[in-house]
Amino acid sequence: MHIWMNLVLAVQLLAAIVMIGLVLVQHGKGADMGASFGSGASGSLFGATGSANFLSRSTAVCAAVFFVSTLSLAFLTNGGLNREPASGGSVLDRAVVTTPSASGVPAAISPVAPAASVAASAVTAGGAIPSK
Repeated sequence: MHIWMNLVLAVQLLAAIVMIGLVLVQHGKGADMGASFGSGASGSLFGATGSANFLSRSTAVCAAVFFVSTLSLAFLTNGGLNREPASGGSVLDRAVVTTPSASGVPAAISPVAPAASVAASAVTAGGAIPSK
């Protein structure tokens, strides 16, 4: 699994670097606008661009490779389709709640404790819950 993640990460970094280089090399649409004011050129800033050249097509291919590698990295990192679902409920049910102790250092409470027992243990362990 780590081999695939390293390979996809290398492809993603290579695609990003190539895409940055291709974007920087391309000729901008409005680059001739400064010259057109004095020279009478008929090109406009928002006019028709014509067919795509090699640089714009290769930039689109690099962008597609970058997006596919990003999605596959997210899929590999998340564990794929074979991942076991969590113990049910929402994310807030599995959150770790901390309460202040007498020394001021938070003490962890069980992550699956119901809200009523969390409130009761907070009151009994540290005395009154300090207000802000």
